[in-house]
Amino acid sequence: MSTSPSTSRGRLLALVVLCAGQLMVILDGTIVNVALPTISGALDFAPANLAWVMNAYLIGFGGLLPLAGRLGDLIGRKQVFVTGLVAFVAASALCAAAVNQVMLIAARFVQGAGGALASAMVLGMLVTLYEQPRERARAIGAFTFVGSGGASIGIIAGGVLTQTVGWHWIFLVNVPIGLAAAVLAARVLPAERGLGLRAGADAAGAVLVTAGLMLGVYTIVRSTEQPWPYTLGTGAAAVVLLAGFVLRQARAATPLLPLRVFAVRSVAGGNATLLLAIAGMFGFQFLIALYLREVLGYDPLHTGLALLPTSLTIAVVSLGVSARLIARFGPVRVLAAGLATIAVGFTILTRLPSQDGYPMLLPALLVLGAGFATAMPALTGLAMSGADPSDSGVVSGLFNTVQQVAGALGLAILSTVAAAHTRQLVAAGAGAAAAQTGGYRVAFVVAGGFVLVALALAVTVLRRTGGAPRPVPVDRAEPVRTGRS
Repeated sequence: MSTSPSTSRGRLLALVVLCAGQLMVILDGTIVNVALPTISGALDFAPANLAWVMNAYLIGFGGLLPLAGRLGDLIGRKQVFVTGLVAFVAASALCAAAVNQVMLIAARFVQGAGGALASAMVLGMLVTLYEQPRERARAIGAFTFVGSGGASIGIIAGGVLTQTVGWHWIFLVNVPIGLAAAVLAARVLPAERGLGLRAGADAAGAVLVTAGLMLGVYTIVRSTEQPWPYTLGTGAAAVVLLAGFVLRQARAATPLLPLRVFAVRSVAGGNATLLLAIAGMFGFQFLIALYLREVLGYDPLHTGLALLPTSLTIAVVSLGVSARLIARFGPVRVLAAGLATIAVGFTILTRLPSQDGYPMLLPALLVLGAGFATAMPALTGLAMSGADPSDSGVVSGLFNTVQQVAGALGLAILSTVAAAHTRQLVAAGAGAAAAQTGGYRVAFVVAGGFVLVALALAVTVLRRTGGAPRPVPVDRAEPVRTGRS
């Protein structure tokens, strides 16, 4: 049988390869988190330096996403995707072989860069492969499950690997998976001709946005550990760099991120909604894991198992339900319903007890999983619709960048709010478990507020888009040229 991307079987194989690559990248974000205490002991990390095992990856990933998206448009998304997988695999092997802190942190940065190159391509290739709205919704549903369910699976896998065969294997497991995905990608993904580097190789813009985003992500992830003057200084420098990037894009003949994409209401409104929704949901995953471990006393493995209902709910809804709902009611209505459901889940979390809390936590996990799996496929389709096909790599990179920045920003805000309220309760005489639970409750109120504002954007800004994805040609040998060559 043919495996050409123009056939149903060929598109399915391509979808599997793209989701496999994305899953590997997503898993790495949470699988490492579980192993941090073990890595700390093995490589003698000080508590203040241990965070850089995560931060180096986030900075490399978040900082390079826009550049990665544009490179896909210029030299071909398939080529960039495969290159990203190979770089990710090589860096994973270096992480496993790390004998000191510097080697591990440097390898994690390269791993983040490889993850950016691979992840930035996935959405752009999906919307090109799947032209029909119903098929596209199903493909995006699979992508959503991989992104959200993979995070919870990573917690379980990290606990199992760390406790049974050692922390090195959380990195080594990427090697066979990544190599297999790269080989299959070279065979089943559609060959593309990019616009050519001369059509959009904005070197100055690349330096400005990469430096600005890296410094911005650095500021966010270190905001809870650095004094405010330092944080304000690095944050201001990041703003200046990003403002310079915007000015550069407005004047460049071949911009890295064409500002015209923001004139498309679905792109601008979709990314603004995404920023708020992910800020709430990413912080929720982190805080719930802390609640299970520090308040209820769960070990890493049981923490992952406790979060499994969310993953299962996301799988069922995103793979079997969301596409049908979008086809019947339209993406804007489905998005609004999903965000409203998430808000209900956060409302339940604001009443978590400090003892025997899992019976109340379980329905919240189910509600949040259902809401997220309903909202994200609709939001992804909206944010990727309307833009010119030649900008699909840029829009995909933008979407992924917003997710990363939103996750880091939400985590910093919610962690700070929770810690501050916990200190207030301790000062007032509350016990440790009650104080921590009280801090988490307030953070969940803030997270719910983010989601409610996202809901307001969905029913106002996005409602006017009509919710109809723009068809994308699938038989085009070369993207439409919109800039000067």
